[in-house]
Amino acid sequence: MMTLMAAVFGITLVLGFPVAFCLGITSVAVLLATDVPLNLVAQRIFTGMDSFPLMAVPFFVLAGEIMNVGGTTQRLISLAHALVGKIRGGLAHTTVVSAMFLSGISGSAVADASALGSVLIPGMVQKGYGRGFSAAITASAAVMGPTIPPSILMVILGVTTGLSIGALFAAGLVPGVLQGLAMMAMAYYYAVKNNYPKDEEPLTLKRLWKETMGAGPALFAPVIIIGGILAGAFTPTEAAVVAVFYALILGMWVYRELTWKDLWNVLVNTGVTTSVLLLIIGMANIFAWVLTAEQVPQKIANMLLGISKNPHVVLLMINLVLLIVGMFMEAGAAIVILSPTLLAVAQAVGIHPLHFGFVMILNLSIGLITPPVGVLLFVVCGITGYPFSLVTRWAMPFMAANLATLALVSYFPALIMWVPKLFGYV
Repeated sequence: MMTLMAAVFGITLVLGFPVAFCLGITSVAVLLATDVPLNLVAQRIFTGMDSFPLMAVPFFVLAGEIMNVGGTTQRLISLAHALVGKIRGGLAHTTVVSAMFLSGISGSAVADASALGSVLIPGMVQKGYGRGFSAAITASAAVMGPTIPPSILMVILGVTTGLSIGALFAAGLVPGVLQGLAMMAMAYYYAVKNNYPKDEEPLTLKRLWKETMGAGPALFAPVIIIGGILAGAFTPTEAAVVAVFYALILGMWVYRELTWKDLWNVLVNTGVTTSVLLLIIGMANIFAWVLTAEQVPQKIANMLLGISKNPHVVLLMINLVLLIVGMFMEAGAAIVILSPTLLAVAQAVGIHPLHFGFVMILNLSIGLITPPVGVLLFVVCGITGYPFSLVTRWAMPFMAANLATLALVSYFPALIMWVPKLFGYV
């Protein structure tokens, strides 16, 4: 049966089927071969999506869409440029810092890459930055979307494993900043090497005050979302709803760049994005059921624990498995299918569930810039029209910076656990 699963999944993936359909077709093939009633398919799809915390997903997507259309993104970029533009390669650093700001609002890497790519990539190329470098730094910076809270992947992981979503949000704060610093260090190296320009406009208190006042209301959004969750004022789902209302207030009455006509496209885009995510989760739930019925999770767990029970070695093996999976599978599906098994393995050797949870999120986020299915690479290529090979080649140094962060947080768990302990989650 494992041979049938591998063959069907491999063939559908090579033929270019979307991942959700690869998972669904593979599951149906196994059910037909084992005479299991096909009404199980509808049942498992519904069960996979029938979760109150998952309601946070469409609201976080909607909040991000509203802020992108309502003038928030441009103001955050202007503030980031004022803060770090004077460093050599200023626009590259602006991209990373802007991505950090946006990650604290949208929770979606694709949304961040789309918003930043359409503005900053043409700006960098116009200033003399290399095309491949400009696209790659934008795609790589967006990797922080799922790791800096709020994060859609953290919501999915919390729903799948029972881990506290608030604790996962808290766990991402310090590593997310480390990610940004690592990519800025890599960008600085190439900026010096290639003599990329820096911002020539003087950084005065007047300019800094103006940009801060312009972006201040937008910067307050992550404070409301994350602060409210960590303080226990509302759940992640309620926080997502609050984020939508706050985004509407900013776009329509503070910045006044969002119109009622714009809301139609915003709602359509949100519906499409959410439906794709939920379809993947539903199909992955069928696939996970099939794997469980075939006792695949137990075999994987026994294999990993049979190699070593040293937590450092097990963590290395888990990282390698997830990095390979991230090369071929959408992150949400990978979480639904693999997280229960790998969490059990991690706990068996004494790794804290929260530590494992964030490491898994970071691994799968790196997969977003890893060929052959690096979603963010395709996003920036679609925006710019640049060759996929060019962007991929330039993304490798920034992937190395993310891998360095992964190694750091994997073997120094205090970097992940400090904030959750501070707020009483551990």
